[in-house]
Amino acid sequence: MKLITGTAFALVAAAWAVPASAQYNNSDPRQPMAEQQTPPQQQQAGNQQATTGVKPSSKAVKAIIDLQTAVNNKDVANIPAKVAAAQAVATTKEDHYLIASLQLKAAVAANDNAAMAAAIDAIASSNYLDSAKLAGLYSSLGGTLLNAKQYPQAAAAYRKAIAINPQDADAQRLLGISYYEGGQKAEAVGAMQKAIAESAAAGQKPSEDMYKIAVQAAFDTRSAAADDLARQWLAAYPSPESWRDTVAVYRGLNQPDTESTLDLMRLLQATGALKQPDDYAVFIVDAADQNNYNEAQEVLDAGIAAKVIDPSSKDFRDIVAALKTKPKATAADLAVATKTAANGTALLHIGDRYYAMGNYAKAVDLYKMAMGKPGVDASVANLHVGMALARSGDKAGATAALNAVSGPRADVAKLWLAYVNQKA
Repeated sequence: MKLITGTAFALVAAAWAVPASAQYNNSDPRQPMAEQQTPPQQQQAGNQQATTGVKPSSKAVKAIIDLQTAVNNKDVANIPAKVAAAQAVATTKEDHYLIASLQLKAAVAANDNAAMAAAIDAIASSNYLDSAKLAGLYSSLGGTLLNAKQYPQAAAAYRKAIAINPQDADAQRLLGISYYEGGQKAEAVGAMQKAIAESAAAGQKPSEDMYKIAVQAAFDTRSAAADDLARQWLAAYPSPESWRDTVAVYRGLNQPDTESTLDLMRLLQATGALKQPDDYAVFIVDAADQNNYNEAQEVLDAGIAAKVIDPSSKDFRDIVAALKTKPKATAADLAVATKTAANGTALLHIGDRYYAMGNYAKAVDLYKMAMGKPGVDASVANLHVGMALARSGDKAGATAALNAVSGPRADVAKLWLAYVNQKA
């Protein structure tokens, strides 16, 4: 389990591993293990079929037959000599292809990954096999090496497959996984970005594991792409998990101030992603720090009702006790406070209290009253207007207000816009 700034970032295991018994048969590494096909005996038959009809030269035919006999009989001790003898008389691309194919067959039987790689390189050098089949061989080799946790070698195989077929989004995905598992996180980001782009260009929805690995790798390397990748993941696969992790990525990389953290916690609340005790604790403490005891109490009560918060636990008993002593404003109190507000900042805070009560229309009124007054950041006011309108269901109004946010609050506004865009 990866941890991002104290919050769980769940990286679902991708089904990339390919059993050795499924290699070199155009199997798809994305298939579950039970769906993988072609046991070793059938693979060998498939290899024989692949070379059926390929005619060796008259000079090489006997040596190739001798090599084939040694391979079929698993005469391991004599295979190297037979290979050398066949190569010495080979003159055509067919000769070289047949020899390399027999080398591959022997390597598969011996479960020798290095020999498999060398044999496929030899097949490539023969210039006999068409590009689609050759790319498939390299992808299958990548699956074998990835399954064996030979990550640099797997990456090399996938790079060769991609060099032959640059539009192969799955090879790009598996290259990204190879990089990630091998500790090459920056390279993993680039590979996954390409895989996502290639899938989209082909009219296919990129798989969720592409986004997850890309986001995790970008976060691990503190890449500037992390926030954008997280929002892409969110747009493609909205869920409480993706909302929580996207917010966690933003908080971990940007260390937002109390005001922005509160707005992010409000977003988790709106999306149903407020599900962990530590998120509730941050929300409650930050709201209380803003003297918004109504909101702090409401969040605490919701967490207890959801059985996420144990009020008697050491993490929350002091919070519960402290909030009991704090005054909670009524609607009448807020009406009086509005008339006597000393400045725009006070009006903003009153608006936040209406927001916490669910009176979004009144909150918008206060935010607009605050806007333009000395000391009030227009981006904060627009952000809060957009948040309140989003919660009230005014999609057009929320979009306009959130698009008006600039500066340090703009990325928080983008996350709220993602929420607005996901609403019907």
